[in-house]
Amino acid sequence: MRFHRWLALLGVGALTLSAQAASTERIYVGTDSRGIWLLQLNPADGSLSRPELAADALKPGFLAQDPSGSHLYAVGQLRPGPGLRPGECGVSAFAVSANGRLDYLNQQRSGTSVPPHLAVDASGRMLIAADYAAGTVCAWPIRADGSLGAMSARVYDRGPVGPNRDRQRGAHPHSVTLSPDNRLAYVCDLGLDRVFTWRIDPARAGLAPDDPPFTAAPPGSGPRHSKLSPDGRFLYVVDEMGGSICVFARDPRGALALTQTISTLPPLFGAVNLSAEIRLDRAGRFVYASNRGPDTLAVFARNAANGALSLVEIVSCGGRQPRNFNLSPDGRWLVCANRASNSVTVLRIDPLTGRLRLTPFRADLNQPICVLFSKNP
Repeated sequence: MRFHRWLALLGVGALTLSAQAASTERIYVGTDSRGIWLLQLNPADGSLSRPELAADALKPGFLAQDPSGSHLYAVGQLRPGPGLRPGECGVSAFAVSANGRLDYLNQQRSGTSVPPHLAVDASGRMLIAADYAAGTVCAWPIRADGSLGAMSARVYDRGPVGPNRDRQRGAHPHSVTLSPDNRLAYVCDLGLDRVFTWRIDPARAGLAPDDPPFTAAPPGSGPRHSKLSPDGRFLYVVDEMGGSICVFARDPRGALALTQTISTLPPLFGAVNLSAEIRLDRAGRFVYASNRGPDTLAVFARNAANGALSLVEIVSCGGRQPRNFNLSPDGRWLVCANRASNSVTVLRIDPLTGRLRLTPFRADLNQPICVLFSKNP
């Protein structure tokens, strides 16, 4: 009840999502606090609607949708239930209604800490999550109705830890990126300075090590998130502790080879930084990365032939701790979740240069950490 009284003070209707114009882009925002929230982006000017509660959930940090857009999945703390201990964490399934409300379907446990990332395979039959604290990658089958079956696979990242004694005491899988042929899952491991490659089996929701099973990143870099180029020939990894992007060439079998490491920070930057998210535009011309510390977004031009990056600019994100951001489907807007300033900001993208310009539009939300442009059902 206290949560809904708080919503009333904000003037936010917890159960009355308004009908939205078809011309707007639906955005779901995951938080490190409470609630999955719905925003509407006006693609004409970049303005945002007032936040509306899409689903009541605790720490639903990262979100993913199935290929059809009819179901959404979130990490987080689980709802109390039979056999669950207080504070157990895992993944939850929701059905997406026509007006954007998320109707809870079910949940499955993963462990005692919230997984930082998850992904749905291209067939919509398998959910995969990285469990940072446990050093594992987990999978669940997705049933025909969108709900989740019991955990079907749990695999462990293995290897020597990196040189950072404070952050690299064990394996810390941080994200899951699926190959275009839906055959491989690339898992960035911050603790082991490796990108692991797992073969996926959507029919059984299974995971198995590929050959080779991993590719090394620079020592102490702390690989965090990754994205593939549109043609699948290059994997771009943002390094949390290194403040850098590693470029990996990808051969037809899916094996990786490091070809470039480039900083996301200005020269001689000496303060504490934790890089967070990385994105490519749909055409693969530009790469974007966020830096928590200077609270900036770095923009790179991309050479499509060899995958190499060159710095275009580094600009303010308009908030503090840009944990995650995403690009609008039309490529005109970058929407950034700034956890420490409790804000979601909008930046205009120059389609010719990739450069960013901060707009006055923002939404106020408690600890936003994930921006997902919805595949509307």
